[in-house]
Order: sequence, then C-alpha cells, then structure tokens
Amino acid sequence: MSFPIESAVALLKEEVAGYQVPVVDLIAAQTKDPFKVLVATILSARTKDEVTAAASRKLFKRADTVDDLGRLSVSELEKIIYPVGFFRNKAKYLAALPAVLQEEFGGRIPDVVEQLVKLPGVGRKTANLVVVVAFNKPAICVDTHVHRIMNIWGYVQTETPLQTEMALREKLPLKYWLSINSLLVAFGQGTCKPRFPHCDRCVIAGLCPQIGVNPRKVAADYGSKSSASAVRRFVSWNVNGLRAALKKGFLDSLHELDAEIFALQEIKALPDQLPDEVKYIPGYHAYWYPARKKGYSGTAVLCRKEPLEVVYGLGKEEFDDEGRVLTLEFDDLYFINIYFPNAQHGLKRIEFKQDFNGEVLHYMDMLAKKKSVVLCGDLNVAHKEIDLANPGANAKNPGFSPEERAWMDEVVGAGYVDTFRMFNQEPEQYSWWSYRFNARAKNIGWRIDYFVVDPGSRDRVKAAAIHDDILGSDHCPVSIDFV
Repeated sequence: MSFPIESAVALLKEEVAGYQVPVVDLIAAQTKDPFKVLVATILSARTKDEVTAAASRKLFKRADTVDDLGRLSVSELEKIIYPVGFFRNKAKYLAALPAVLQEEFGGRIPDVVEQLVKLPGVGRKTANLVVVVAFNKPAICVDTHVHRIMNIWGYVQTETPLQTEMALREKLPLKYWLSINSLLVAFGQGTCKPRFPHCDRCVIAGLCPQIGVNPRKVAADYGSKSSASAVRRFVSWNVNGLRAALKKGFLDSLHELDAEIFALQEIKALPDQLPDEVKYIPGYHAYWYPARKKGYSGTAVLCRKEPLEVVYGLGKEEFDDEGRVLTLEFDDLYFINIYFPNAQHGLKRIEFKQDFNGEVLHYMDMLAKKKSVVLCGDLNVAHKEIDLANPGANAKNPGFSPEERAWMDEVVGAGYVDTFRMFNQEPEQYSWWSYRFNARAKNIGWRIDYFVVDPGSRDRVKAAAIHDDILGSDHCPVSIDFV
C-alpha cells in the first residue's frame, strides 16, 4: 500500500501551524532579500535555529549587503557568527562569497541550483532551499529531516539525501515542492525527532508505517504534569580534555544533543584556560569544578535552568582536591556529576577508589531521602561481563576487578537503577574504547559511563541511550530522558 501523501501533508499543515517557524523561513518572511536568505541558510547548517537567528541578526547589523560583507575579515566574521556550528569554516565561506558572486554572476544571487552550488559553502540542500525560499521557485530541498521522514513513511527507499531529492523529483507532486522542506523541518524538530520520536502524540500516527523507528516510551502520568511536556534530556560525557574536544566538534555535538543538563568529566582545565566559546554558551548556565592539579581530572555541568544550589565536592579534602563530584539541586531532583577514580595498573589505587565509592553511596542515600537523585558520569567500572568486550582477559584489571564490581552490586542491591539496562540488554554496547589497536573501529570497548537513579525515580526514566556515533573523545556521550 502506497503512503497517502496528500492526507499526511494536509494534517501536518494544520499541525505545524503552531510550531516554531524554521529560521530561514522566518528571515524570508522578514525580508525578500536573496542575499540575506543565502547567508542565513549557510549559517543554519548543523546549527540550532535560535543560534542561527542570533548570529544572522548580528551579522546583518554589520553586513547588510554583499559589498558590506566583502569588507569583513575572516577573524571578524568568526567573532560575529560564533557559536554557529563549524563557525570557522563558515566564516571562510562568507569571506570568499562576495568575490565569487562578482566574478561569476556580476554581484547578483543566482536563482538556479546548478549556479548556486558554485558558491563557497553551498551544497545542493542549501541551493534548493535558497531557490524555494528566496525566489519562490519550485525546488526540492532535502535536509536530514526530509530524508529521514520520507523514508520512515516508506514514500521513498533511499540511502542518501541526494537519492531522496532525485526520487522526490520523480514522485512528489509539484504542488508540494515549495512547502515540503519547511513543513517537514518543523515536524521533525517538534514531533518526529531523530532520536525517540514522539509517535505517542503524532497527528499522522494512523497513516505512518514507522519504518525503522524507535519511539520514545512515555509514562501515563507523573504528578500533575503531562509526561509529553515534561520530558527532559540529560547527557553525560567524559571529554578527556575539554580543550582537545573543542577542536573535534564538541560544540556541534552539544547543540545536536540538545540537553537540558549536560555533564562533563575529565575536563582537564581551569576555567581561565578555556575560550569564551565554551564558558559562555547561549542558553546555558555553566558550573566548573577543576582539579587543583592542572591538566588533570575535573568536572563541569551546563544547564538551561539555574539550580537552587551548587555543591562542590563531598566535603572530604582527599577526594575534593581532584574536582570529581559536582552536585546541582533543582526543584525536583539532585543531579550528581561524578568522575570516579581509576584503580590504576596493578590496582595501586583500589583502596582510594573503594573509600571514594563508599562515600558516594552514603551521599546518594542521604540525598535520596529528600528528593530524586540522578547520578551520572564515568564510573570507571564495567559492572557485568556483558559490559566489556573481553571480560576473561580483564578479570583482575582496573575497571573490572572483583572489588569494583562488588561495589556496583551493592549499589544495585540498594535499589539504585542502571538506567541503560532498563531499556537495552544487548551485548556490544560500549561507551569507552582504547585509542590503541583501532579498538573503536572494531568495537572492542567497555561500558563505564552511566546514569543511575534512586529506586523511587525508576519510572521517571523514559529512555536511555549510548551515542556511540559521536566522536571527539575516547568516550562517547550517554543520555537519559527524564520526567
């Protein structure tokens, strides 16, 4: 049975009317200037709409025309458009744009896809979007949302956005060409999300075959709030040096994961050693807890909502010198971000770690008497044999020693929940890989990064995930959706 595209589009037009308008469409509604639409479209790639909008406003105050843009240097453009994704590359594209426009097209913005793709920083997706939005001419812009959703519907069966564009050119009625991108971008951002789409409240659920979809799990109710509106994404990531991670796309990953709370471990830096681009991220409050020793350990938390209180450490000097425990108190929960010690080769530091572990469990028990506890971080232990690739060879090694695993048994025995295993009992699910022996490519790894919640908060966890597709560290981010 073919997918009923006309019925779906009709329902979605009504549904997304109340959604946030995609930023490029918003800019086009404010100005008919093709130059501004082109620039905003270049800025929007791999960037959240609110960040694109802010950067566009700043840029257009300095460069209202192509000629104005030509007077700005790459370094000036970098400062203006930060923190859009890949801002350094985009600054280079924008700096080169005026000369190419003048040489190739006499200073005008072309209205043909094949000409637009000759401009720096412009691919087919951008070119098609400019043709549609700036010139109101039929074209099919296929971004990740359009490609993904069309395949979920089974309307196309394609592997790449380019294949989707070509298939839609053959199949999609011309009357939808102008509107399909903005429609599906809004729908993809608001309901049919890339991770755990909201099928439970989708207006076309009765039409959609949900091909390849893993919908979110939603509780019937939690307190007086509807679960659909209360779900929050929490992310934890051992970045193994934040300054190094920044050079590997950290900010792009942060914006892509779109977390309410983003916890970092092993930042290996003092705040004054970090650039402003990470110390002052729009929309986030930042709390830093570095180790006294430079270039070692340390934790940080970025959160959208300001906490009631921030607690640094456990109140024990022997542990707190290393900046390992950072707790934020909110109205309904304590959020504890921890970088657990490594027992080290030969288990030289196992006693220190056992003492630390005992203090942490006592701390969790104390806080759980008051409100929900969400603990996350690099626990530096694989609990079960399923949690590492070679359990036999590591039976007495740090991270899989009997002493460390026994502490995890104690935590679970006390009722605390390893949230990932609530949803996934599959092997070969890892969050850390050695940099040696091409371990990550071979998936020879360990699951040592966790979200743990108190017994009474188990039902508040609606999803848990390991984001092993995100690079930038020897660890990958892990997350939960929490109500």
